[in-house]
Amino acid sequence: MNLKNLAKIVDDAALNAKPISQLSLNNQFSEKEAYEIQANSIARRYNRGEKLVGVKLGFTSKAKMEQMGVHDMIWGRLTDGMLIGQNSSLLLEKMIHPRAEPEICFLVKKEISKEIPLSEIKEYIYGVAGAIEVIDSRYENFKFSLEDVIADNCSSAGFVIGKWHNVDTPLEDLKMDLIINDEVVQSGSSNAILGNPWESVVAASRLCSKYDQIIRSGSYIMAGAATSAVYLEKNQIVKVEVATLGSVQFSIQ
Repeated sequence: MNLKNLAKIVDDAALNAKPISQLSLNNQFSEKEAYEIQANSIARRYNRGEKLVGVKLGFTSKAKMEQMGVHDMIWGRLTDGMLIGQNSSLLLEKMIHPRAEPEICFLVKKEISKEIPLSEIKEYIYGVAGAIEVIDSRYENFKFSLEDVIADNCSSAGFVIGKWHNVDTPLEDLKMDLIINDEVVQSGSSNAILGNPWESVVAASRLCSKYDQIIRSGSYIMAGAATSAVYLEKNQIVKVEVATLGSVQFSIQ
C-alpha cells in the first residue's frame, strides 16, 4: 500500500469533483497513516500554489463522536484555495455533494506549537468571528470510516469568515442559525461546540502538536459545527447569523 498513491486518489477526486469509493474498502490503514495520506494530499495543493492558512476541527459534538464510535476530535488543514469571500459565489460544479455548517472561527495571534491550557488560550488568539464551513466528502454517498474522513482532510472544501470581534466577546450559548434563501434551516447553540468553543482551540493545539503541525500567527482555526450540515443546491444564498458576532453569507451558482 502506497500512501502517496492514496493521497493522489483523494486529491484528484477533490480537484475534478468526482466521487470515489472509500479508500478503506480495499486498503487497511491506521489513523496515523490516514493523517499521512491527508498531509500528502494537501502537499499536492501546495505544489499547485495553494498556501496553508489554518486548521479545522471535526467531531466537536458528543453526538457526532458517538455516531462515529470515537472518543476524540479530528482535524484537517485549510488552504487559501478554500477561502470563500464574504458575499461571494461558489460554483456548485466544483463540488461533489457539498453541505454547509454554522461555525465560529478564531484568528491566531501567537504561534501555537504545543498544547495550550484553556486558562491561557486567549493569549494566543487575536479575534473571533461567525463563519460558515462548506464540507464536501470525496466519497460516494458521503459515506466513510474514521480513517477515510481523516485521509480526505476531514471533508474540508471551503470556508467563509464574518467580521472579527475582540477575544473577550462572550461565546457561551450564542444562538447560531443557518439560513438558506431567508429560511432558517438549522438552529443551534455555540455550546454544541465542545460545550465551549474555546475548548476547540485547546483541542486544536493538542491535536496539531501531536502531529508536529505548527499553527502560525495569522492562521484561522475553524472550531467545528454547531448544528447538522445542510445540503447545498444551485441558486441559494447561504447565511449564518450568530448572536453578538453578526452574520456571514455567500451564494451558490
